[in-house]
Amino acid sequence: MAKGYWVARVDVSDPDAYQEYVKANAAAFSKYGARFIVRAGAFETREGSSRSRNVVIEFPDYQTALDCYDSPEYQNAMSFRKAASTGDLVIIEGYDGPQPGD
Repeated sequence: MAKGYWVARVDVSDPDAYQEYVKANAAAFSKYGARFIVRAGAFETREGSSRSRNVVIEFPDYQTALDCYDSPEYQNAMSFRKAASTGDLVIIEGYDGPQPGD
């Protein structure tokens, strides 16, 4: 079964308030088996536009990724994020098929 992912690009306008979001999102992420793959590491924008922070979060499957976003725990955390940042979030199903060279 293919995993599910959140792919987020974020500009943080209030770092202190954003930390409240980080604290609050731990409840939802723990409950739904989230795992950070990318969490604001170094990056270069080679094409298109970007934001200052990039995050990729892995979930056991696509439905779990959707359920986490819709959960009361994450909706509570999101209330902190909205006041402290602007961003884009895509929830996407991973690919579990043949790879180049297979």
